[in-house]
Amino acid sequence: MRETYRILSEQGFSGASIDAIAKQSGVAKTTIYRHWPSRADLLLDACAKMGSKIEPPDTGKLKEDLTILLTHLARELKSARWSSILPSIVDAAERDPDVATVYKKLHGDLMAPYRTVLIRAQERGEFSKEIRVSDILAMTVGALFYRRWYSREPITEKLVSLTLNLALASFEIA
Repeated sequence: MRETYRILSEQGFSGASIDAIAKQSGVAKTTIYRHWPSRADLLLDACAKMGSKIEPPDTGKLKEDLTILLTHLARELKSARWSSILPSIVDAAERDPDVATVYKKLHGDLMAPYRTVLIRAQERGEFSKEIRVSDILAMTVGALFYRRWYSREPITEKLVSLTLNLALASFEIA
């Protein structure tokens, strides 16, 4: 599994073939297929170990919970290996249905703590049920991803704070 993750981080999703993984790990392809029936299953398993998982905080206040989550994400985007792998998965998912399945699972797992926090806050009445959770995610998490992969500018605490304040204000969330 370690070799799979290493190959993913060095060569991206497209470079992580069963042949390359078998060669680098010194394990027979038959052994790999015994544990993972397909390339997608192997890569999904390797990707499931990407990043440090965070439990959804529950401070009772949306802004505090999102600050905790976004600060964690900012650290991960600056230092974790998965942040260099994810773009190649997104790219490959555009053309390969098996990879799209892997990506959908990764995305769901990555966003789960945010969704939990937002749904709790919505149920507490902190914002209207008319507001889509995915819209808040796009404005908050999306800003950090933009900085990491598009503008390549630093992801700072100030950016996290500004992003959160602007997003909450635009949805009229205190």
